[in-house]
Amino acid sequence: MSARAPRTVVVDDSRFMRGLIADILESDGVEVVGEAADGREALSVVADTDPDVVTMDVEMPEMNGIEAVERLMAENPTPTLMLSAYTAEGAEETFAALDAGAVDFFAKPGGEVSMGVSRMEEQLVETVRSVASADVSRAGRRRRSEAATAATAGATQASPSASTAGGSAGAAVEPNTTLVIGSSTGGPDAVERVVSALPGDADLRGVVVQHMPEAFTGRFANRLDDACELSVREAEDGMRLGRGELAVAKGGHHLEITNARDGRLRLSVIDEERGEGVRPSVNVTMESAADVVDDPLIGVILTGMGGDGSDGVQALSRVGARVLAQDEDSCVVYGMPKRAAATGAVDTVLPLDDIAAGITGERA
Repeated sequence: MSARAPRTVVVDDSRFMRGLIADILESDGVEVVGEAADGREALSVVADTDPDVVTMDVEMPEMNGIEAVERLMAENPTPTLMLSAYTAEGAEETFAALDAGAVDFFAKPGGEVSMGVSRMEEQLVETVRSVASADVSRAGRRRRSEAATAATAGATQASPSASTAGGSAGAAVEPNTTLVIGSSTGGPDAVERVVSALPGDADLRGVVVQHMPEAFTGRFANRLDDACELSVREAEDGMRLGRGELAVAKGGHHLEITNARDGRLRLSVIDEERGEGVRPSVNVTMESAADVVDDPLIGVILTGMGGDGSDGVQALSRVGARVLAQDEDSCVVYGMPKRAAATGAVDTVLPLDDIAAGITGERA
């Protein structure tokens, strides 16, 4: 991607919202080369303008955003940012759009709170620029299912034990190992691919910190729980985690590990600013783990924009924890792993599909 501002198509059935989004983007130097009122029109506009990025509403007449993303990725793959309602229903639709190939999502305000977008305009512009630089071939569960199957088959041939749940992969994990995973843009799918490859009998417990709003994280935890052999729940204040359990940090809150004893973690959900710019913050969780966990500790930084986690991995490294980061080639956005690696605190950089084996010790 060149240094020029990304060329953008804005898709929304509301004329007011299209204008508002276009004004915000253009005021910060992002060129809007086209607009569309529904998914069907969007396909035509994208084909005519060949933009770098599309902002896509979810609920639209004629053709909704989910179907539009599916068609777009099949006909003219273009990095797409979903504008989603931050509700439980919106979460279901947004995850479907991410599965179809959308790269990320952003708050879709409505009614009296529409001007909330203006207050978050800097974040919106940053997200659009980040999505524009994403590797769209790595986004979307459906689009990559065949590739993932092929990669799994290759891993099985190269290292049979690594793919056998409950085999040597489980035995390779040191007793009472705590795992902290951090991710952002492209993270929902990346986290799922990592945790679904972890053996259910591994002596692991830990947390996932994904930049995601509060209405989404419960659904994300359920999604992970369905996909893997570990037990996954949304974090609650005072929750205890034992062997084979993971918690997903609650959106809009920070998550701290406040105690680690007898192989169990105690969690604290915190509703306050910590000067990190995002909630939940990977830094906050990793730093708390470094403070209280004396047993083996592993930190993982996956795809995402920005630098959250770079302070956290340094805290982990100082206490002797093992730190892994996703490599550039397999990232949707190589931001967080790049910043983490630049600190010198990352021990191993791996392709996404090797991260689980790196956690279990199947890979050096």
